[in-house]
Amino acid sequence: MNKTQAKILRAAEELLAQKGIAGTTIADIADRANVAHSHAYRYFKGKKGLVFAVAHERIKDTLRELHDQLQGISEPKSRLSKFIWYALVYIDRNRDFVRNLMFEYRSSREFYDTPAYALMREHAGICSGILNQGVQAGLYRRDVDMRLITELIYGTVDMEAVHCVMLNETRDIASDWEDILHILFAMIEERPQPHDRVKRCRILRAAEAVFAEKGYEKAKVAQIAKTAGVAEGSIYDYFKNKENLLISISSHRLTAITSQLAATVQLTCPLARLRRFLRLHFCSFLKNRDFLKVFIMDSLMNRKFYQSEALDVHRTYIASLAELIRDGQAQGVFKKEINPRVFCNMFMGAFIHMALRWILFPDRPVDKMKEIDHLTDIFSRGVTDPCHLFLL
Repeated sequence: MNKTQAKILRAAEELLAQKGIAGTTIADIADRANVAHSHAYRYFKGKKGLVFAVAHERIKDTLRELHDQLQGISEPKSRLSKFIWYALVYIDRNRDFVRNLMFEYRSSREFYDTPAYALMREHAGICSGILNQGVQAGLYRRDVDMRLITELIYGTVDMEAVHCVMLNETRDIASDWEDILHILFAMIEERPQPHDRVKRCRILRAAEAVFAEKGYEKAKVAQIAKTAGVAEGSIYDYFKNKENLLISISSHRLTAITSQLAATVQLTCPLARLRRFLRLHFCSFLKNRDFLKVFIMDSLMNRKFYQSEALDVHRTYIASLAELIRDGQAQGVFKKEINPRVFCNMFMGAFIHMALRWILFPDRPVDKMKEIDHLTDIFSRGVTDPCHLFLL
């Protein structure tokens, strides 16, 4: 790149930060760079070409500096800490670039087909590589999707930039570095747990996977032990037999789901609470497909489930839905003639049949979330007093 091109790019970045793409012309940029208008047209293909060239050069510089910052740092936690620190410091030092990146480049669909965006993907690849290095080293959890953590990191930096550069809520964002790391590492670090608890949970997860694959009747304790990486005899230190292991899975999972739902439906509007409950019910099971299969096929369709301690946990969970209906009736939002017990039976029945279809015919194309939303609408309409139907 010659000096004239560099001057044009610097001028373009300054004007874009001040006026945006729509308010900036190539003539304005040439005047700011103190070069002939023809030079700008000679080196760049139109205004968009010039804009994306600015992005490309800046991101290229960012990548080069990032490699320099990480040079000589091999330990994954230190590399991730330095990666995030540099991202924050770079924003503090280059606020025009931040404004342009957030509101001029990335807001254009055309940007995502440019070499500049390819460099951004390379930048994200460095972050992903650091995270995966930590997983391989045993520092970060293997059950955490590091692709999502990569997006979380970039999203955090974006929002920090907006609140600092655009809203002036903080003087600089590098000062938030330690606070960000404190939360992030709590999310991803592999932390030691009491040995007995870890082993018991490992056995439960292994049993869940084996039951889901083989079915309860065909599943062997030896296979569960092998999957869990424990001696077969040690399973009986925690569980009486295979049946107790099955019941323990449901008790463990239902207790967790009940706690999750109780903590997430603290809304004042009964209808909003009901809709949240129904959606979260489905999502809680869908995010763990093995348990969904085990719960439907081997628990709810197993006579012994209805004589086990897991049934008490299940009843507590269903009782919270019934109580939600009664509360809505007391507030006049839900119909007085609705029988909460029957409502719960109808909902659980619909859930079981939908889940069976998903389990037995996994290859059938179906938009599960669309079905869940539709069923939520149906149940909401069925329980809501006509005077409050406008809430739907």
